[in-house]
Amino acid sequence: MTQIAMKRKKTRPVFLGGVKVGGNAPVVVQSMTSTDTRNVISTVGQIRMLEDAGCEIVRVAVPDREAAGVLADIKKQITIPLIADIHFHYQLALDAIARGVDGIRINPGNIRKDKMVRIARAAKSRGTVIRLGVNSGSLEKDLLKKYGCPTSQALVESALRNLAVVRDAGFDDIKISVKSSDVLTMVEAYRELSEKTDCPLHLGVTEAGSILNAAIKSSVGMGILLYEGIGDTIRVSVTGDPVSEIGVAYGILRALNVRRVGPDIISCPTCGRCEIDLSGLAREVEEKLKGMKSYLKIALMGCVVNGPGEAAEADVGIAGGRGSGLLFKKGKVIRKVREKDFVESLLREIGTMTVGEKEA
Repeated sequence: MTQIAMKRKKTRPVFLGGVKVGGNAPVVVQSMTSTDTRNVISTVGQIRMLEDAGCEIVRVAVPDREAAGVLADIKKQITIPLIADIHFHYQLALDAIARGVDGIRINPGNIRKDKMVRIARAAKSRGTVIRLGVNSGSLEKDLLKKYGCPTSQALVESALRNLAVVRDAGFDDIKISVKSSDVLTMVEAYRELSEKTDCPLHLGVTEAGSILNAAIKSSVGMGILLYEGIGDTIRVSVTGDPVSEIGVAYGILRALNVRRVGPDIISCPTCGRCEIDLSGLAREVEEKLKGMKSYLKIALMGCVVNGPGEAAEADVGIAGGRGSGLLFKKGKVIRKVREKDFVESLLREIGTMTVGEKEA
């Protein structure tokens, strides 16, 4: 896979299994399961659905030692790197590391510093990456007292002082996140942190809500930062099915030309000239192309008069009219197609264009 040229801050790379994060690597898309980790069948099943959707790193909650005990079983059944999410109990981090996870996320706000040293030493012995996941909802009490609330400065101070703790323990394979549910706080925190460390940064707006709100907040917050060259991995946090996060994440990356992967479907908002069910066509095409890795710009237009011209930059598309439409490529009409054959004809054409292709 290749990276579209842009001015990105070059960070110190780390490796989660076979996935490089930071340095000159593409921005990586990750997610987190919503299953009970102790249920191996359902957790593996959801991870495989995330993999099919394009997820490149997956995180699972580890609330107790029973959950930690099944991590090795989960890992051997999936192909993407596995991260264990740890809160409060440092022993769970040690258990997860011992079972071969690729990375762990620890929350400095709820793990003592001496325990973090033990975690860092164990991670170093096994080649496990640590993410210092600072969160506005669980900031250290002294910082809350100092700043009065979880400000961007408070998030950054927490990240930097805990970074010093693990580095003093001789550990350097570190990612950092400074998430907030407030978009502007999150943006300012990452900007400041990026100036003060070369660690790869994992971007996210935490507790972003249902799919619409999550898409809006994530697009604004992460979009600003990615445009400024900040960020090495991203997660769109959605209340509900985590598989829905992946499409939004890639959509953000495509919109900024950070990565060109998957179908970029453009469709007109419709007007009085539209004589086809364009919204239904768009939904069906999106569903059929879910999980597609090759990049193509696909236009779905509701007017045969202006459609091909308005979508001249699209790789392929349909411009519909009453009962029929035009199949076009790069603005040039290929042939006339009956309305009932729109999807089949478009998919067949896409198939001929994507054989053997990967990310652009």
